[in-house]
Order: sequence, then structure tokens, then C-alpha cells
Amino acid sequence: MDKSERETIRQAKADWEAEEVAAFQARRPERQEIFRTLSGHPVDRLYTPAEVEAGGYEERLGFPGRYPFTRGPYPTMYRAQPWTMRQIAGFGTAGETNRRFTYLIAQGQTGISCDFDMPTLMGYDSDDPRSAGEVGREGVAIDTLADFEDLFEGIDLGEISVSMTINPTAWILLAMYVALAEQRGTPFTRLSGTIQNDIIKEYIAQKEWIFPVRPSMRIVRDTIVFGARQLPRFNPVNVSGYHIREAGATAVQEAAFTLAAGIAYVEEVLKTGMDVDEFALRLSFYFISHSDFFEEIAKFRAARRIWARIMRQRFKARRPESMRLRFHCQTSGASLTAVQPLNNVARVALQALAAVLGGCQSLHTNGWDEALAIPSEQAMTLALRTQQIIAEETGVTKSIDPLGGSYLIEAFTDRIEREVTAYLARIDSLGGTLACIERNFFQKEIA
Repeated sequence: MDKSERETIRQAKADWEAEEVAAFQARRPERQEIFRTLSGHPVDRLYTPAEVEAGGYEERLGFPGRYPFTRGPYPTMYRAQPWTMRQIAGFGTAGETNRRFTYLIAQGQTGISCDFDMPTLMGYDSDDPRSAGEVGREGVAIDTLADFEDLFEGIDLGEISVSMTINPTAWILLAMYVALAEQRGTPFTRLSGTIQNDIIKEYIAQKEWIFPVRPSMRIVRDTIVFGARQLPRFNPVNVSGYHIREAGATAVQEAAFTLAAGIAYVEEVLKTGMDVDEFALRLSFYFISHSDFFEEIAKFRAARRIWARIMRQRFKARRPESMRLRFHCQTSGASLTAVQPLNNVARVALQALAAVLGGCQSLHTNGWDEALAIPSEQAMTLALRTQQIIAEETGVTKSIDPLGGSYLIEAFTDRIEREVTAYLARIDSLGGTLACIERNFFQKEIA
């Protein structure tokens, strides 16, 4: 579309607002003077081609599985297979959590996700006095390899992917996972899954860390290098925006701070002399799917495009696999209410649909009772069924990026890309991600 045609559309829209809209509003005013997204950005009453960034189709959108990956990281997306349905479980003893894993797998879950209790996260044994009141409360208690054996009793590590939500002690749990596979005779080439291992977001949002940030980065670096060399199908880091958003960030801040963390990890690994294409293809990400339906879809699409450009232009990646952003998604826990909790079923379903329309690779849907307690078996079953209904009954898996080309979606995607890129430039000007952590930049921005 040339400049004159865009200007013609702008003028026609202005005429429409001055005539039809003004006359109708005189009789029936709009509900608000300004409509805004959940992140506070104004929303126009109508989007046209004039609101979408100029530029070639292939440069901005392209095709799924091809740079810049706006429309998806894989060529066939859900037409080949749906996203991994990965419900989180983790409470009490290893045996109790194993029974939840086994139950969910029997209900059709296609991936495992495990939460660990606070003592395990922080490196304390369950019998340490400092662990009192916390053992098994917000995750499963793991002290020894024997606990880990119980956790995965009857589960073939070579047949199902495993995600572990743990950070300051991630390297210890990864060692247990590898040791268990070795003990069972499972080849490392068959192991698939993810360990979160994202220490940066702990300093920004979650606040569960043991060592200062720079020594902690060395541990993350070493696990990424180990994973690249020994675990070809395993993601040794899951760069997480979920916790940042739940701490109060906007959609733009979530994407910007998460990508800034990703940049820091790439820079750290490059210090070892490892080529970017040796490890970047196994980096993975973790985003929230919050309540503003269109803003969330646009956020996911913008994040893919920005990351692809960062990897190609900044880090000189050559392999397409190194440029594609793959992400796990979870619906928003902070959006759930303890009052009228069954309403959370609808919230979760819409957030899950946004994650799917945004092209997630795996998804956890929260239980309706999570505002009250660790989710019950019944609530987790319903949450899993929500994903299965989306996959099997709505038709959204039949076409790739079905909202691509929507003027609103493309305008939102362009706007989020601009704002995230500006944030990343600001972070660089302040000395980079680690320097920003040390001067509390991220924390102040969220606050």
C-alpha cells in the first residue's frame, strides 16, 4: 500500500468519525471517553490499514517457520500436532505428586510440569529447622535422588517431556534428572523438556535467589553449555516473563524484560567461545496469557519477531532454529478470584484461547480453585479439558495464525514491537541487563 492510499484511508476514517460516529454518539454516547488495554494503552474504535506499519509482507510477517517468525516458529504449527498440554503439579511428598502426574497423563496430558517447595528451591533439606512449615506446601519436597526416583516412578523419561520449575538450585535438580535417566539406561538423546533455570527474573520479580547475580549467571551459563553438548532435545533455560507480569509489569514490560534476560544469557554463553548456533536453538521462553485478549496475542507475535531480529542482527545467528522463539504459556494466576471462584473457569478458557491464537508451544491452564489452595484433582481435570476442547472442538488448530492480517492485531503487534525495542535500547544504554538489576532499574519500573 503506497503513502497516498494510506492517507486516503486516514481521511475517509476522519470523515466517518465526523459524520456517522458523531451523529450516533449524540444519541447514544460511548461507554467511556477513552478505552484502554489492560496495560493502559489507548484503543481506537476502529483499525484500518492506515494504522498498520508500512513495510513488506515478508519483512514484517512472513510465513510460519520462516524469519522473522511473526506467524509462528514452525511451518505447520498445530496442523501437525497441538501444543503440549502441560499441567503443573507439585505438592507434599514425591509419591503424592507422582500420583497426580500419573492421573493427569491418564486424562490425556501430553507433558509433565513440576513445582518444588521452598526448601528445595532454596537448597535446604526438609529436616532443616529453617524449612519448618514450608515442606511440601507450595511444591513437592525433594531432598535426595531417592525422592526423585519416587517422583518419576512408572514414568518413561524418554517418552514424555518434563518441565521443572526451579531456579537457584536448578543445576542440582538437572543433575538428579540426568542421573535418574542414566540409572534407568535412558539415552540422553531421548530426554526432552525444560528446566527453568532463569535466575535473572528472581532478582526482578520472584526474589528467590541464593547468590549474587553475577556468580549466579556463571551457574546458568554452565548448565546451558552442558545442555548444548549433552542433551540435544532438552531446554537448559526457560527465560520467564510470567513472574515479572504477575509482579505488576505491563505486557510491554513483560516482553521487554524477558527478552533482555535472554540477551544476557546469550552474551554470557558466548564468553565461553561457544558459537551462538551451538546453543541458541535450545533457549526457550515462558510468558503469561493475561486477560486482555488481543493485547496478549499481539505480545506473543511481537516477541517472536523481535527475538528473531536480535538473534540475526545482534548475535549473527545463521541457523533459522537459533532465531525462532519457542514459548511455554500459563494463564494468569493473579487474575483469578476467591470470590465466586467458578467464574475463573471462563477467565482461564479465554486466556488459554489467547495463548493458542498467539502460537504457544506448551500450555498450563490454571485450576479454578487456585485462588484458594493448591488446585484439586477435579479442578486440574477441568483445566486440562479446557485445553482439549480448544484443540478439538473450536477449529482454531486448522489454520496457522488465524488472526494474522487483522488490522487491530497487526497494529497492536507493531506498537508492542516499537515499545519493547525502545525499552531494550534503554536497558543497553544503562549498561545492560545485569547492570540494570544491580541498580534496581527493573524493580523500580514495575513498582
